[in-house]
Amino acid sequence: MIDTTDFRKGLKLELEEKVYVVVKSEFTNPGKGSAFVRAKMRNLETGQVIERTFKSGVSTGCIVPDLLEREVEYMYGDADGFNFMDQSNFESIHVSTEHVGDAKDYLQEGIKISLLYYKGKPISIELPNFVVLRVVETDPGLKGDTASGGLKKAVMDTGLQINVPLFIKENELLKIDTRNGEYVERVKE
Repeated sequence: MIDTTDFRKGLKLELEEKVYVVVKSEFTNPGKGSAFVRAKMRNLETGQVIERTFKSGVSTGCIVPDLLEREVEYMYGDADGFNFMDQSNFESIHVSTEHVGDAKDYLQEGIKISLLYYKGKPISIELPNFVVLRVVETDPGLKGDTASGGLKKAVMDTGLQINVPLFIKENELLKIDTRNGEYVERVKE
């Protein structure tokens, strides 16, 4: 069993036969009444976010899930989902589009990611914090407009649309933060 003292951001737990990761955890000890922990959790299979309150010192009903994490390499996408290669045994693994979710915008051939298995089936992927993507479409910046710090839309080679500074041109490589989808810096080829 998982106790309320174990709750922290990133903790993976099983509640009511579903796997969650704690997104936010807040301990509260009011002057009157018993202490409690309010946790915001994201379902690893569906992406749904729920909020639960657990009394401190009482069984939470949460257990450690049967999870297995493997390093895989992205190969290609098809109509049914995405295909990866397990780095330990070179086995091909197919993951449905719903389990990949918004991470599809950061997948490029050869990228290494962590694939999370729950009870023997793949349920979600964990991207590296940063990826390098190429700009395939953006408006040309206006001359002399770089000092204002303005932003414009850019479409990356994976289909991801982000806001970039006005000086960014097509065909440039950019470092993108996968946690928030924001431009970090230009990358030299």
